Amino acid sequence: MLLYRLLAQIVFRLYAFRLRLAVATGRLARESFDERLGRGPERDGAAPLIWIHGASNGELASARPVIDTLIARAPDLSVLVTANTETGRALAQSWQQTRLHAALAPLDYPGAVRRFLDRWQPAALVVIENELWPERLTACAARGIPVFVIGARMSARSYRNWTRLRGLTARILGAIRYLSAQDSGSEGRFHDLGLASARIGPVVNLKSATTARNTSESLPFQRETTLLAASTHEGEEAAVLDAFATARLQIPGLALILAPRHPRRRDAVEALIRARGLAFATRSRGARPDRDTPVYLADTMGEMDLWYQAAGMTFVGGSLVDRGGHTPFEPAAHGSAILHGPDTANSAPAYAALTAARAAIEVANASELAAATVALADGEAQARLAAAATAALAPLAAGAALDPFYAALGEATGLPSLAS
Repeated sequence: MLLYRLLAQIVFRLYAFRLRLAVATGRLARESFDERLGRGPERDGAAPLIWIHGASNGELASARPVIDTLIARAPDLSVLVTANTETGRALAQSWQQTRLHAALAPLDYPGAVRRFLDRWQPAALVVIENELWPERLTACAARGIPVFVIGARMSARSYRNWTRLRGLTARILGAIRYLSAQDSGSEGRFHDLGLASARIGPVVNLKSATTARNTSESLPFQRETTLLAASTHEGEEAAVLDAFATARLQIPGLALILAPRHPRRRDAVEALIRARGLAFATRSRGARPDRDTPVYLADTMGEMDLWYQAAGMTFVGGSLVDRGGHTPFEPAAHGSAILHGPDTANSAPAYAALTAARAAIEVANASELAAATVALADGEAQARLAAAATAALAPLAAGAALDPFYAALGEATGLPSLAS
């Protein structure tokens, strides 16, 4: 731990210097800089507060049902949601949930973590997936703040790295009160590293807990001829746009809702659309599409339910590039037929189930995506594929597997209503 702290002091101080330069040049808000150093406004009120941390959008989106449940079950409870990115913080803020605070997480070195814990005084820390930062976890344990990890991931490669740092690994795992892994492989690796069986709960894939939220707004497109490209990354938008332009030659009324993973890439994505001669409207600029608008650039946070609601078919981003693919549970929950690329490592069990049931269509490039879009632009075909996806993913649903987590959290924080 001493070696980690020495290295962390060097690395994070250099990173803090970069952040300071970003503030000076207007690329980063002062508020964000202060939050990364554990500073900011003082906490208001003395109600019990639970700190929930996820790396960014995907982790926080998967945790939203848990956050909603905690707030609903404990009327006096406040929740602090932190992320490592401004887009993650913006997503949490966009929920406009009562008694929810959103901030950037402190850098993982003693001064920042100490200031953060002094300010917020959380009753517990809940970590989503694999954000196991040593200073945060051990500082919480030292203060008697119980640490919970849900949907934890541990790849074989990460496991090998952890085995080389046995002392640090023991400190981190010793700080964890309760852990539920995302899959059985991860669970076994955490156990092999030394996490006691008594601290391991049932396997939970948080993304499977996604529910469809109806929105009052609607878009002017026909659902069966609307393709959503959800959470796309750099390198994917060009392929999606090429596929869409090709498919639209056969289906003139085809519409594309293009929702990039990072809204800050708006200008670059707009340039890609213009280069293909496609008319478009951009959500963040206040533009509204009409039924003849080919492309709607959906570059805002917290509105994915609206995009899924409008699209009969969804291409899941992060799967045509080396990003591991995003969750198929969201489009499935909305009854949107699923298309995806070959890289699905982040949700391998879910995609394996879809493949076995022939409940999704895999494409390798723009040409295949265009052909699949044309074949799938039919309401009955979409309904059949969506129903098959729902059935294939049902056995992976979190369901009652979260109940032990709520019970353990309620017992640790003195909030028994969390278990109800």
